[in-house]
Formats: sequence, C-alpha cells, structure tokens
Amino acid sequence: MKKSLLFILVTLFLSACGQQELEDPVDWETGSFDATTHEGESWSMSDMEGEVWIADFVFTSCNTVCPPMTRNMSQLQQQMDEEGVDVEFVSFSVDPAVDDPDTLKSFGESHGADFSNWTFVTGYEQETIESFAEESFHSIVDKPEGEEQVTHGTQFFLVDEEGTIKKYYNGNQDVPYDEIVEDAEIVSSN
Repeated sequence: MKKSLLFILVTLFLSACGQQELEDPVDWETGSFDATTHEGESWSMSDMEGEVWIADFVFTSCNTVCPPMTRNMSQLQQQMDEEGVDVEFVSFSVDPAVDDPDTLKSFGESHGADFSNWTFVTGYEQETIESFAEESFHSIVDKPEGEEQVTHGTQFFLVDEEGTIKKYYNGNQDVPYDEIVEDAEIVSSN
C-alpha cells in the first residue's frame, strides 16, 4: 500500500514538473482594435485569436528609439525562428497620420522585418492608439499637438492565444532575448 501511494505521489510530482509557469505574469486583457496592415489589408485583434504574439509600439519618423527597437524585434524574430517557437509579431504605429501602409512596409524592410509572421498596423485615429495603448498595454502614447515626435513606451509585450498580455520586456536596450523566447515557449505549451 505504501509503495502504491509513493508511486502515485512521485508520478504526480513528475508530471507537475513538466508544466512550466511564467514568473510574475501581468495578465492584462487586450481590448478590441481594428487597423490596416502594411499590405493595406484589414486587421483586427480577432485575427490574433489562437496565436501567441509579441507586440510593440513604433513610428517610422522616430529619430530615437524606434529604429533600434525594430532591429531588436527583427533579431528576436530570427531567434524565435531558430528555436522553432511559433509566434506572430505586431508593431502598432503610434503616428498613424504619417505611417501609411507603404511607409510602414519600407520601414520594416529597412530594419530586417520578415513579413511572413510580422505585421505592422496603422489606419486609425491618434486618439484611438493612445487610449488602446494605455487601456490594454498600460503604456503611454502621446503626440503633442504640433509636434512631429511621439512619446511612447519601449517595451515588447508577450500576448497569449486568448489576447491576454502575459509579460513585458525592455525592447530598446539590453533586450532579454533568451527570456522572451523561453517565456513564449511556456505560453505556447500551456
């Protein structure tokens, strides 16, 4: 009897060890959002249902953080591919009046984006992206009237198949590539 109980306990323990959990998930729900892709096609949050994805906020005329963030996202995309982790990438324009689909596509191309699983989106009002970023991603987006530059966060966000933001990471400097890949694997397998 004791051996049977011990066997059952060991089996349960070992099976629990196979299930990894994210450390300190934020569990923020994303709202609905409609946009236009870099290909000029309609896009919405419902297109991401069932997908694990990484998101960020950039704009093409940015003269500070957006070029390195986009190159960093490209490096992350390559590492995910090399590790065999199936994720999508979405870059939201925070300057939709300037960033039309062609401009976004050129920007992505110039910074190494592979469009097979990376979508750049635009086609909404400035107020829409500002409130969406704040309400869903807890991130600032602000384009002061008359200014060309937009203030925005520099995080990469890991989103699960149900549209829940699980974690966020520095996307500008000292990007924790290995941690993001590992976390994406955990989210994909749960």
